[in-house]
Amino acid sequence: MEKPMIGIIPLYDKNRESYWMLPGYMKGIEEAGGIGVMLPLIVKKDIIKQIAKSFDGFLFTGGQDVSPKLYNEKTSQKCEELCIERDEMEIALLNEVIKLDKPVLGICRGIQMLNSVLGGTLYQDLPSEYPSTVSHRMKAPYDRTAHHVTIEKISLLYEILLVEKIGVNSCHHQAIKKLASSLNVAAMSEDNLIESVYMPDKKFVLAVQWHPEFSYIKDKNSKKILKAFVQASENQD
Repeated sequence: MEKPMIGIIPLYDKNRESYWMLPGYMKGIEEAGGIGVMLPLIVKKDIIKQIAKSFDGFLFTGGQDVSPKLYNEKTSQKCEELCIERDEMEIALLNEVIKLDKPVLGICRGIQMLNSVLGGTLYQDLPSEYPSTVSHRMKAPYDRTAHHVTIEKISLLYEILLVEKIGVNSCHHQAIKKLASSLNVAAMSEDNLIESVYMPDKKFVLAVQWHPEFSYIKDKNSKKILKAFVQASENQD
């Protein structure tokens, strides 16, 4: 059987005008049985449609803040670097792959983008808008537990992990505020922030606020998430 091809959203360095990739995204997919391919940043509709049809699954990576324009809010002074090129591509690609019911895994920015594209909103800056004693922006190394999340028993995430509580790493200052109506909560943090979501009417659309690409080498739950995503991408019939 051929291994599934996973399209991975590139990271973008504005200062160097370069696309780049963290090895954990590629190696994590490879270890899970897939072939990770970094996509170009492009918004032409015909090319987006071709990309959506050509790959078996799509990994929406971490990165810059999602533009508040996407969820109809003014940009806060606490909002950090934006990447309009990524916003435009991910909006178009997410809509297309969801329509095609292709498997999607969102990580960090990926969960925020998924929620925003589907009609939800975000906290633009947790420290100022949602103060908490829970560590959501840990310092490296990122293969450690920063806090715990509680998993909803009726959720795609629970079907994968079969546990109700896990430790996760954490490196973000934005998070879901209002949940999009087409998403269900899969996990919550200790301070009641949404940490994972899924689309119940799709084959596999799952997103997490933490970073399995940093922790999969040591953490069995991160491995299981990546493995489940790749396995869902194998079965396109």
